[in-house]
Amino acid sequence: MSRDTGVTIASRSLKGRRILLAVTGGIAAVESVKLARELRRHGAEITPLMSSDATRVISPLALSWGSGTEVITAWESSMAQLGDFDAVLVAPATRNTIAKHLHGIMDSPILMALSASRGNSTPILFVPSMHKDLFDDPVTDELLSSIRKSGGFVLCDSESEGKRKQPDAVSIVAELCHICNSSLPRRKRVAITLGANRAPIDSVRAIQNASSGRTGWAIAEYLHRMGHEVTCIAGKTSVRSTFTMPDVRVDGTPGGMLVLAKELASSRPEPDVWIHAAAVLDYFQEPIDGKKPSGEGDWTITLSQGPKHISELSKLTEGAFRIGFKLEVDSSEDDLIKRSMEQISRYGVDAVIANNLNDLKDRKSPRCRIVMPDGNFSVIQDQVSMCEAIESLVSLHDPR
Repeated sequence: MSRDTGVTIASRSLKGRRILLAVTGGIAAVESVKLARELRRHGAEITPLMSSDATRVISPLALSWGSGTEVITAWESSMAQLGDFDAVLVAPATRNTIAKHLHGIMDSPILMALSASRGNSTPILFVPSMHKDLFDDPVTDELLSSIRKSGGFVLCDSESEGKRKQPDAVSIVAELCHICNSSLPRRKRVAITLGANRAPIDSVRAIQNASSGRTGWAIAEYLHRMGHEVTCIAGKTSVRSTFTMPDVRVDGTPGGMLVLAKELASSRPEPDVWIHAAAVLDYFQEPIDGKKPSGEGDWTITLSQGPKHISELSKLTEGAFRIGFKLEVDSSEDDLIKRSMEQISRYGVDAVIANNLNDLKDRKSPRCRIVMPDGNFSVIQDQVSMCEAIESLVSLHDPR
C-alpha cells in the first residue's frame, strides 16, 4: 500500500473483521471517505458498495482511495456483496433504503447484501441522515423501530441546523466496534475513574491535581470498542472523550467522586472490574466563607488528608478485578516497582499501572509499567499497547 493511501493504526479493535460499507444517496455520502479511513485505522478489511444515487454525490474513485480497494457500484458476476462479513455498516442510510430493506425489496447490490445479512444474522448498523422534518415524520420512527425490533442497530445524531446529520466517523466506528466485539466471550462490566479533583479554598479559588483525563478516556474508549460495558466516573478533565461514551457520571470534587463510586459499587449488577485512573486529591481544606480579599499579604492554608478512594472502595468491590495507578516523580525503575507493590499489598489491587512523570514527557521513554502481585512487570512502550494490555487483563478475569 502506498504512503498516500495508508493510515495510522489507532487500535486493533476491528483487526481481521470484514466490514461491508454500504453508502447510499444522502448528502452525507461526502463523509464516506473519512468513514472508510477511520474503519481502516482500527484494522477493518472493507468491501465498499455505493448506490447509483451515491455516485452522484461523491465519486467512487474517492471512496476507493479512502477504503484502499475497488468500489462496487453495479451488479457484478462475482456477487462480492454476498461474501462472509462480520458486520454491515450503512452510512448514510436513506429512508428509501431502510423502507425497501424492511419490505424485502432487492433491486440493487446493497439491498441484496442487506437481505442476505439479515438472513444469516450478520449485525447491521444503520446510520440515518436526513432533514429534521423527514426525521420527525412518524413513518420514519416506525421504520427505525422496526429495524431495532428485527435485530438491527441504529445510530442517530442530535438535531443540528434543522437536520439530523450523520454522526462523525469516530463515533460511528466506535459504535460498530462495540457491536462487533460485544459478542466475544468474557465481556465485562467495567467501572473507571478518571480526571482530576478540584477542591475550593474560598468562594473563587481552588486547588486541583494536574490531570487532563486523557489516559482514562483512552482506556475507557478502547474497552468500549472491545465490547465491554463501561461506566466512567469523571472528575475535572481538560480533554474530552473522542466520542460520546454511553454512561458518564461527573463530579470533580473529591467527596462527590467518592459518593458516585460508592453508589456504583453498591448497584446491581455491580462492576466486574474497577480501574482507578483518577488523580484523586488527597489533601484539601474546608473552604472559608466568601472570598479572601486580595492584597492582605500572605495566606497560609493547612491541608488535611482526605479519604483514600481506593481504600474506601475496597470492601464494596470485593471479588472485582481492580487496577490501580501509581505516578512518581524522578524515581528509578526499582523504586517505582517497589511503590507499586506497596499499593498492591496495602489496598489489595490486582495490578498497578506505574508511571514516572519524566517518562510521560519523553516520547522515547516507556509509556508505563504494568506491575503484578508476584512482582513481575511489563514495560509498555505506547498508549495503544497500554490499552491493549489492560483489556487483556480485564478479559482474562473470572468474575465473582
